[in-house]
Amino acid sequence: MNLVTRPLTKNGIEVTQLGYGSMGLRGPDTWGVRTVDDPTADKILNRVLDLGINFIDTAPDYGIAEERIGRFIGSRRDEFFLATKCGCRPVQHDDHLEINHVWNKHVVEDNLQTSLQRMRTDHIDLLQFHGGDADTLIREGLIEQLKGFRDQGLVRYIGVSSKLPLVDELIDLDVFDTLQVPYSCLAPEHDDVIKRASERGIGVIVRGGVAHGGPDAAIQRDEINRVWEEAKLEELMPANVSRAEFILRFTLSHPGCSTTIVGTANEKHLMENVDAAAKGPLEEDVVKEIKSRVSRLH
Repeated sequence: MNLVTRPLTKNGIEVTQLGYGSMGLRGPDTWGVRTVDDPTADKILNRVLDLGINFIDTAPDYGIAEERIGRFIGSRRDEFFLATKCGCRPVQHDDHLEINHVWNKHVVEDNLQTSLQRMRTDHIDLLQFHGGDADTLIREGLIEQLKGFRDQGLVRYIGVSSKLPLVDELIDLDVFDTLQVPYSCLAPEHDDVIKRASERGIGVIVRGGVAHGGPDAAIQRDEINRVWEEAKLEELMPANVSRAEFILRFTLSHPGCSTTIVGTANEKHLMENVDAAAKGPLEEDVVKEIKSRVSRLH
């Protein structure tokens, strides 16, 4: 199946607009109610690549996700663009994973070396700060540190995963190749941020592009359901389109979206996401009406 690709970097690196987020492969004793065993993780990661998805996002914060990527698809390293994060200092307890973000050079260096080892690779395509504010990243010398990794060939591109209100100052630094932010029709607050970053030549990675599965999700979220119901988005759905497809195709309709990372360990859901992405964006008038209805709620 031919998936649409979009430019991620100024020099023309292209990735599939449907990417894969590996947080769901974090394993047991982390957080949430879902766990994925090794055979399932192996199957889903290889299926992702078999379907033509070439962008995979992960982080040291995601339990054993990095280690599983290295173990199960490390031999296929040349088939995908690999993005991970830094500034992460997770602590594994007996029954949960404690997430901490620490902004110093030692932690960032350790994150890089550990990620390289876990994922059985000699370079990371994209290393992103997992949060952080502009002042701290500059003061601690962390941006220069990532540039140094890039000069050594350990990292190809540098980026940041953030959100409002910190994201505007990060864009203004004019040093990042990519920006990762949340966005969907049910949480559209970063619409203008995506436009602004894209206009500056920054590749935009969208997380939350399926709004956690929307109203049909196994884990229900009241705020998401409220927006869906009060905006009466059901009225705008084309025939024979599921809610999840409708939400994903809205996200893919944003011209500034280079890729949206959607995570699942369910092969059926993965296939549905690929099929939805292959259909392309929603009609322009539908997108405008969705935005109009949701904006009125705010």
